[in-house]
Amino acid sequence: MAGIGPLTQDWEPVVIRKKAPNTAAKKDEKAVNAARRSGAEIETVRKSTAGTNKAASSSTSLNTRKLDDETENLSHERVPTELKKCIMQARMDKKLTQAQLAQLINEKPQVIQEYESGKAIPNQQIIIKLERALGAKLRGKK
Repeated sequence: MAGIGPLTQDWEPVVIRKKAPNTAAKKDEKAVNAARRSGAEIETVRKSTAGTNKAASSSTSLNTRKLDDETENLSHERVPTELKKCIMQARMDKKLTQAQLAQLINEKPQVIQEYESGKAIPNQQIIIKLERALGAKLRGKK
């Protein structure tokens, strides 16, 4: 490469700096104390929903107001007594325990216990599973 001319460097100098502090760093206890010592003005604002999982507008929504205005006692539909008796009778005829029946329909034993005690909210899919496992018609009886 001799004879081409003098070699020159055409690189630009690079300056590396720290990033400016973000808002979390500005609220850091050390930064606040340093600002107090230097006499800088500090403003503190308490947010009404700070540290909660609630939206600012969810304090009283329309649904809450409707529920408060409702005069009737509302409750969920429960398993009718005829259905719970049919489930118990069909299970006893097959000589199954609640846990065995629950395993047959891939549900928790608590589900069968709730259906037989009448505490469950009726679910058509579970009733269909029970009909198939017990070989008895449970729907349509009133």
